[in-house]
This record gives sequence, C-alpha cells and structure tokens, in this order.
Amino acid sequence: MTIAPLGDSAVVLTLGAGLDEALLGRVRTIATALERDPPTGVVDIVPAFATITVFYNLAGIGGFGRFCAEIEKRVSQADATLSGGDVRTVELPVCYGGEFGPDLGDVATKSGIGPSEVVALHLGGSYVVQAIGFAPGFGYLGGLAEKIHTPRRATPRTLVSAGSVGIGGVLTAVYPFATPGGWNIIGRTPIKMFDPTRAEPAILRAGDRVRFRAITGEEFAAWK
Repeated sequence: MTIAPLGDSAVVLTLGAGLDEALLGRVRTIATALERDPPTGVVDIVPAFATITVFYNLAGIGGFGRFCAEIEKRVSQADATLSGGDVRTVELPVCYGGEFGPDLGDVATKSGIGPSEVVALHLGGSYVVQAIGFAPGFGYLGGLAEKIHTPRRATPRTLVSAGSVGIGGVLTAVYPFATPGGWNIIGRTPIKMFDPTRAEPAILRAGDRVRFRAITGEEFAAWK
C-alpha cells in the first residue's frame, strides 16, 4: 500500500491495480474500518476500484505525518480481520433492445454475434460493484463477458434516460439519472436507482453483487 497526498485536503491509499475481487474486498474492509473509527479531522472516505481517498480538514488533523500514521494503524487492524463484511446481491429487471436499448444491435455487430446472444451473455454475467462514481449511485460493474466488451461510443449522447443499462469497455452500468453519456445502451430498468428521500438513497453499494433479469416491455410499463 502507498499513501500519497491529493492536494492539501486528502490522501490516496493505493492498494493495487485493476479489477480484482479479492482486492475489492480489501478496499471495502479498510474503508469500513476508517468509516467506523476515522482519524481526527477526516471529513469523507471514498473507496474506488483499488484505492481509497481520505478527505480531511487540514486544520484538524494535528500534523500530516501523525495523520498518515493513524491511517496506517487502521489499515493494519483491518487487514488482520479481513472479512469484507456481508455481501449483498441486488437483482435488477431489464427490458433489452428496442426503444430501451438503441445500441444493442451495434454491440452485437461489433461482437460478431446476434442481439439475443448479447442479451444472454449480459444476463449470465457475475457482476460486482467495483466503485460508485460519475454520478450519485452510478455503479461500475465488473464481470462483463469478454465477448461483449465494447468501447464507448465515439460521440456521447447529450441525454441518456435514467435506468439505462450500458456497456463501456470491460464494464457495465446503470444510469441512475438522465444525464449525458457515452456508454452503449442495451436496455433499461424500471428500478429507481437513486432517490434522495430514501434512508439509503442509492440502490447499489461498492462490493455488492448484481444480477440482471430480463423483462418484457409490458412488464416494464406495468412496473410500480
């Protein structure tokens, strides 16, 4: 692990590189330990694929060296009890293709298979939320079948509908809001992925497992 400053208000803990489930488990465990017992001055903790960014109030940390030492102490304690916590599985219904998945055909063409095979491969993936970012509740899901890895669109759309399920390179994701975006949209879920009025606004957390379930357009329209 390395600890490097990020400006004068944060440090970045780098635990490794790439998409790795064991590494993600360590990220989650350490982030949870820091959240439960934060060093003095910490204002936010942001876990990602292989890093954890710890934001702090410079006036409240009591010295940078001491602050880093406190972080290292908690990392050591977390590593000694590495468990990753309970892992949830979240199921998301998706209507694929048509008006809900305008890029399904393009993904199929680039993959050299038919649209139905793309859907089958997407449904069969074993997904883990590697990180939350880009927008609140936007989960980057690792585990996409290599056959349907597809580069992002050359020209992003100015507006992607909330709930849209996309493929961007080696990852898949669900747009929690209507936002601009360049991922290849292959379907849409009727689930509201982020709602600030809920006790836990985002459906997904880093480390969650996700599985998709195909539904029809009629089921999508009737969803409540």
